[in-house]
Formats: sequence, structure tokens, C-alpha cells
Amino acid sequence: MSVRPLAESGDPVLRRKAKKVRDFGPALQELVDDMVETMRVAPGLGLAAPQIGVSLRVAVIELPEEEEEEESEDRHRGKLYVICKPEIVKNWGRQEGEEGCLSVPLYVGEVTRAERVVVKAQDRHGKPFRIRGDGLMARVLQHELDHLDGKLFLDRVESLDKLYRIEPSEDEETEEDRPII
Repeated sequence: MSVRPLAESGDPVLRRKAKKVRDFGPALQELVDDMVETMRVAPGLGLAAPQIGVSLRVAVIELPEEEEEEESEDRHRGKLYVICKPEIVKNWGRQEGEEGCLSVPLYVGEVTRAERVVVKAQDRHGKPFRIRGDGLMARVLQHELDHLDGKLFLDRVESLDKLYRIEPSEDEETEEDRPII
């Protein structure tokens, strides 16, 4: 496993619709392992393949199991989801909340998303499954699927007065409190 460099806003790969996964062989397994490592080191709650320069419909998500874990050094030890060829099949409700993105450093914005979603996907070995996400999980799923469609959270911020620049600070707790997806 290795940590890969993150693509940042302005990189054309972030604006292209990613290609479908066709081969679940060793190259995909290495990509997934690298994505997990990169997400954990960043740290983020999710990572889509385009964010590391690979135009492929693959994302990884890992939320802390309990809120207490968010405050620990090992906050990324919840259930890991690897989703290949994901597609939202149902969504309902509405939630508003703040989002940040590993590919848009130093900015967060207020984004409206569905409160609940059902996503069908394939795991890293090609086996089909479904995920139901509520609240934060629904938000992260939608955020990562947007990446696979060439969209950034910036595209969903309704107005510039709902976009905020985070000033670099030596107080890590302030930055850790913000959801970086």
C-alpha cells in the first residue's frame, strides 16, 4: 500500500465522469488498498478514485463507529466500505450541513443533500450489494458519488455566502471538528 497524491480543484480529472470498473483483478485491488491508505492519512471520511487521479468509478468510505472514536488518534477504524460502480437507487428527506473535501483544501460550505439514500454497488471483488445510508453516511455517499460524476461540493453550495475559507491554524482540533469528506 502507498499514499498517493491528491488531485486538487482545477485538475481536469475531477471534472470528468469516471469510467466503469470492468476488471476486478490485482490492479483494482492495489488501487483500493492505496485509496484506503490515502484516505486514512489525509485524513478523510471518504475518497473517490478521481481524487487520486484515477478516472474509475470506485470510492472508499470509513466512518468512526462511535463519536468517541472521532476524538481519538485512530478515528478511522469503523466499518470500511469499498464501492465499485455505485448508483443511488433511492433517496428521500433533506439535510443541510457543512462539507469539506480533500480535493478542495481550506474551504467548507453549506450543502443540502438527501437525508437517506440507498446505493447499489459492487464490492472490490465484483459481488453486488446495497448500502442504506442515513445522516452523515448518506452525505458521504452522495459526496463521493458526485466525485464519480465530475462534481465537487462547490457545485452544490447555493451561494457564495455559504462558502467559508478555513484559516490555517496550529489548533488541529478546530480543523478536525469539520467534516472532511
